[in-house]
Amino acid sequence: MIMNKGSILGVDLGGTKVAAGRIDNGILADVFYKFIPAKSNDAGDIINAVIKAVEKVFNENVSGIGIGIPGLVDREKGIVSDVQNIPSWTEIHLKDILENHFDVPVFLDNDANCFALGEAKFGRGKGVDDFVGLTLGTGMGAGIIKNGSLMQDANCGSGEFGNIMYLDSIYEDYCSGKFFKNKYNINGEDLAKAADNKDPLAVLAFEEFGKHLGNAIKTIKFAVDPKKVIIGGSVSKSHKHYEVSMWKSLLDFPLPNAMKDFEVIFSNIKEIAILGAASLVLDKKVQLTN
Repeated sequence: MIMNKGSILGVDLGGTKVAAGRIDNGILADVFYKFIPAKSNDAGDIINAVIKAVEKVFNENVSGIGIGIPGLVDREKGIVSDVQNIPSWTEIHLKDILENHFDVPVFLDNDANCFALGEAKFGRGKGVDDFVGLTLGTGMGAGIIKNGSLMQDANCGSGEFGNIMYLDSIYEDYCSGKFFKNKYNINGEDLAKAADNKDPLAVLAFEEFGKHLGNAIKTIKFAVDPKKVIIGGSVSKSHKHYEVSMWKSLLDFPLPNAMKDFEVIFSNIKEIAILGAASLVLDKKVQLTN
């Protein structure tokens, strides 16, 4: 299997669909979405959905495939387990399956790590050697870039700030779409529309959310002290409604010197999940040449 061709593939695996895209010479050239059958709990069906999505964008110039997984991954062996919203994927040898099918190298990592790596290669993290990519959607995840590289760990578990204890639960319950659903019984998208129309309850909900998010970012600062936090995910699209309260929460960080030049910014690339997954291939190429 060789890696000197001009195209790479990125695959974003979600609970309801697989998104695959081909990057030609650094530009996203083709994207295909394959929807997973509703309530499907057959591991083979979902593997086939991944294969079909990749086949739609694959060509002879592809030198490698990167896949973002919403769960735990054994990077070296390419084994997937504990995938969010796909309970049948308890021990899937995805790397071997796809390498045997497509005859190119396949690299897997947690989807939040892929987001951070994608921002480093294609997005607002370019040229920044020390930042955290924070994903806010149905859950809360993070990838850590240190010294220009994705932090390596045993099980893709570093950056799981959402599972840190906070108030009566964990950060994820206060800093993701779960907060809106659990406390206000509404999804983030509908709440954002209400906030756009100055609905007082929606405005208050986002102000609360921003306060909790600021507290989470303070915890991230204590843990890894990044220069920037780059936020992506579906909830990031509504940042105008909670950005002010987030920064108010950050104002009382007890180490003021650590906040000099610190930035919290928001991703502005639509297909960053695909680009992030493809970045696994680019990252491996760099590692192999060093």
